[in-house]
Amino acid sequence: MAEKYEITNAVSRSEWDKFVTSHPEANFLQSWDFYEFHKSRGNTIVRRIALKGKKIVAAYAGVVENAKRGRHLAIAGGPILDWSDKKLVKMIFSDMKKQGEENHCVFVRVRPQLERTEESFKLFAGLGLKKAPTFLSVEYAAILDLNKSEEEIIKGMHRRIRYAVNNARNKGFVIEKSQDPKDIHEFYQIELQTAKRQEFVAFSEDFLTKQFAAFAEHNEAVLYTAKYEGQILAQNFMIFYGNEASYHYAVSTELGTKMSGSPILHVEAMRDARKRGIKRYNLWGIVGENEKNHRFYGVSFFKRGFGGDELKYLPAHDLIISTLKYQKTKVIETVRKKIRHT
Repeated sequence: MAEKYEITNAVSRSEWDKFVTSHPEANFLQSWDFYEFHKSRGNTIVRRIALKGKKIVAAYAGVVENAKRGRHLAIAGGPILDWSDKKLVKMIFSDMKKQGEENHCVFVRVRPQLERTEESFKLFAGLGLKKAPTFLSVEYAAILDLNKSEEEIIKGMHRRIRYAVNNARNKGFVIEKSQDPKDIHEFYQIELQTAKRQEFVAFSEDFLTKQFAAFAEHNEAVLYTAKYEGQILAQNFMIFYGNEASYHYAVSTELGTKMSGSPILHVEAMRDARKRGIKRYNLWGIVGENEKNHRFYGVSFFKRGFGGDELKYLPAHDLIISTLKYQKTKVIETVRKKIRHT
């Protein structure tokens, strides 16, 4: 007699991370510590596993977002499972809907680690999900293969990035590394300056500090700082989890922008990622090369300068719980997307 699946709450950090990191497509978005961060912010989280006997065969984690546009359960980078097991997939999505209902959500928003293909769209349509009006986490990313040597990667960079790396070495830029959450205070101060220059809304210091602390506690986060003659040029908040190193947040001073202080930090982070046995370096969000009016076009141009591949994930989809209330969400998010040029 075939064993049945049992879906239950996850209670073991070690078992969770062992299962999630055994899947090469997974990253920190489904890590245990990411949801410890959300808990530290007072948010309700959901962390579920499917068991076949005593073996974990699927997992997903999400956070309940009590947004004015509609309370919802957000599941970024998940679920983690064998997508060819249709019975298991259907059970997991039924459980997601149940968790959404129990948490009084209007909908469940899912952005999985599936590539954007016709088959992926058909799969989600068959599960009753609708394409979301807006994004949930990055849907289009720049990826570098760390199986290549440092020399090969640098050779594949655009000449402006290679020049910046060589210039940093020639001028003797100093690179410092920290896992002390207290150092996020300085990062936050520079973020305020960066946000003012580039006209975006900065994350709060509490948000950044608690997130860094959650990952750094288990050696999964490092703050990289580039300095020249004692002055900070740039800082990168990196996350190392499973098979992926993630360029999560970054800031630069006016001097750092002029002297291009960031590229050398990436070279150093890639070097550290290799030492950890990590095979993929994710530069995260980019937009299309023709989207010149998009507010992320400039940073996308910078990231493309490192070479590598471009990966398009299946965009966020919504599992609607309350059709009437969801219509309000759809209108608000559609208008907001146009205003923000995203």
